[in-house]
Amino acid sequence: MVGILFGLLAGALMSVQGVFNTRLMDSSNMWTTNTWVHFTAFITSIAVWYFAGRENLFAVFSVDNKLYLLGGVIGAFITFTVIKSISSLGPAYATMLILLAQLVASCLIEFLGLFGTEKTCFEWSKLIGAALMVAGIIVFQK
Repeated sequence: MVGILFGLLAGALMSVQGVFNTRLMDSSNMWTTNTWVHFTAFITSIAVWYFAGRENLFAVFSVDNKLYLLGGVIGAFITFTVIKSISSLGPAYATMLILLAQLVASCLIEFLGLFGTEKTCFEWSKLIGAALMVAGIIVFQK
């Protein structure tokens, strides 16, 4: 139940953040906005780390696959693509496409067992669910 609540909260926060970032870009430019967003995220993370236990901050560098250290780089491009998508398509349509892409990518990651995830078997129900999302997007746009 906690996972469901956090998932719903994450989705709502991502939608609000996407709109905030897009509006912020109206008074600046893309990379200034992106820098501000990630700078404030960094400050927030440091503050929470400081008050929530202060484990070794550099322990992340002991990760086996150093590729995983690129999450922040991916985050910068996520912010860029979300802002561009929302400014071109509007929040609702952009979010539907983003969610579809997330679902398909996540299913492929699980199906192929990428990035240390447990490999799962192909299920027709997941393909049908993705197809229903595509149908929903088409209906929403009509």
